[in-house]
Amino acid sequence: MKSLADQLREQMVKPGEKSSTVKVKKGVENNSVPKKKVNKVINSSILKALNEYDNSNHKSMVHFRFNKPTVDFLNQFKIATGIDATRFVAFSVRHLIETYPELKTIIKQFIQNSEL
Repeated sequence: MKSLADQLREQMVKPGEKSSTVKVKKGVENNSVPKKKVNKVINSSILKALNEYDNSNHKSMVHFRFNKPTVDFLNQFKIATGIDATRFVAFSVRHLIETYPELKTIIKQFIQNSEL
């Protein structure tokens, strides 16, 4: 019984010999495997901010439900940019709170009204 390594050694072409079976196999492998296109990621300020956002010290977890198109978008965004959904959502919520300070005002007013 031959090991896999022995079988591969026998199939390899020695410097003085030429084997057509090895060439055919290589040709078939190269043609059957589609080449991956290199896509350039668009450089934008939001992508830079997302990449630089550090959520490694965030310890609290919250469970959210998203509709299918949003989940598909988040998965495709992860594939395209390498930014995972957790970072994307954490950054988005933080950005929403900073962009709309009236959200904090609503919470403060509720707390003041409930204490009276």
